[in-house]
Amino acid sequence: MTGCAVLRLTGADAYKVTAMHTSTNTLAKCQALDLQDPLRSLRELFQLPEGVIYLDGNSLGVLPKATPTRVAAAVTKEWGQDLIKSWNSAGWFQMPLLVGDKIARLIGAEEGEVVAADSTSINLFKVLSAALSIAQADDSEKKTILSERTNFPTDLYIAEALCKERGLTLKLVETEDLQSALQHDVAVLMLTHVNYRTGAMFNMKTMTASAHNVGALMVWDLAHSAGAVPVDLKGSLVDFAVGCGYKYLNGGPGAPAFVWVNPKHTNRYWQPLNGWWGHAAPFEFTPEYKPATGITRYQCGTQPILSLTALDTALDTFLEAEKLGGMQALRKKSLALSDLFMHLVQTQLAEHGFGIATPIDEDFRGSQVSLTRSKGAYAIVQAMIARGVMGDFRTGDGKNQPDILRFGLTPLYTRFVDVWHAIRHLKEVMDSGEWQQPQFSQKNVVT
Repeated sequence: MTGCAVLRLTGADAYKVTAMHTSTNTLAKCQALDLQDPLRSLRELFQLPEGVIYLDGNSLGVLPKATPTRVAAAVTKEWGQDLIKSWNSAGWFQMPLLVGDKIARLIGAEEGEVVAADSTSINLFKVLSAALSIAQADDSEKKTILSERTNFPTDLYIAEALCKERGLTLKLVETEDLQSALQHDVAVLMLTHVNYRTGAMFNMKTMTASAHNVGALMVWDLAHSAGAVPVDLKGSLVDFAVGCGYKYLNGGPGAPAFVWVNPKHTNRYWQPLNGWWGHAAPFEFTPEYKPATGITRYQCGTQPILSLTALDTALDTFLEAEKLGGMQALRKKSLALSDLFMHLVQTQLAEHGFGIATPIDEDFRGSQVSLTRSKGAYAIVQAMIARGVMGDFRTGDGKNQPDILRFGLTPLYTRFVDVWHAIRHLKEVMDSGEWQQPQFSQKNVVT
């Protein structure tokens, strides 16, 4: 390898990356960067399999070491011994709000404004329904949900279903056409903060202001940004937000999602899934629904306590990160890692037909690097996984963008040497033609 990025520390929580070209000791230099890394102790909080370079935290986060013991205690003590008493004694009933308070610290919200519950899709249905009701109550001519064509499909499916139900229009445009598409008829602008394919990140404050300028409400999906990049919902004057618990928040497969509603909207409308956990007095068991005041009305049915326990434990790793500079420090390391990754791709893999879909401009980059290739992307990913380097594959957009190899860079536990070795493996896979072996082209259900 002939290139590396040099990390220059200007303080315990500050990174600056510049490219350095050298023909010797590049691995040693990356090892030195890890030794200087003020966040290096955070890696010890996670269970990382020996011999695996894990670059897929944007799809499923790594297991925190504390999680098995904590969940086991919830199973054997809280459930096994204390049984139903644990709804009170262990605080089970309050868990969605208590876990939400930890998430609030990562997304620019306040205590009591976030609830961890249900899935991202279900939460999106709730907030889109509420947003449409508010927008149309203010202006009955607002009959369009606007989004980008490459938004995550489940978001588009939920929006499509709501539009069919209400006789509205879902308008999908290319990213560069969003501003011009924001017309008076738009009720809601619905976007994902960091694009799941490319890692491209919107300027949240600017896009929210553009929506408000035409009287539209703003709904953000934070699935690929919460826990990976700094988010400031209140400072950006956002209206609604949802997000995922199992990616960068490391809550485990199928972990509860979360929902935030700007306090000025929270009590204006009922969300449509009027389950008993969203009732003002659920244990009065009245036949009529009366929504709770505040964010707890965005709950529906009984929440998954064991999964919430795992997510709650995982979020404690961010409390440790706060001692070392919090989201700002994690962001600086994330940018340093992705700068290194892209630099090595450009210098080591130029002859192999890879493009970089992720923006070079750090203001518009999430915490992943997405490579494009017109041929063999899936097989290349599988060949890398066989070597212990875990990324994943996503199909192209069906228009101008080829297939994508995604590599998530989670600053809580990803090292600079992980990036260096990942590119070394990728170069070997390409130089040898290893990816062309037949077994690597056999598609799995999950890609």
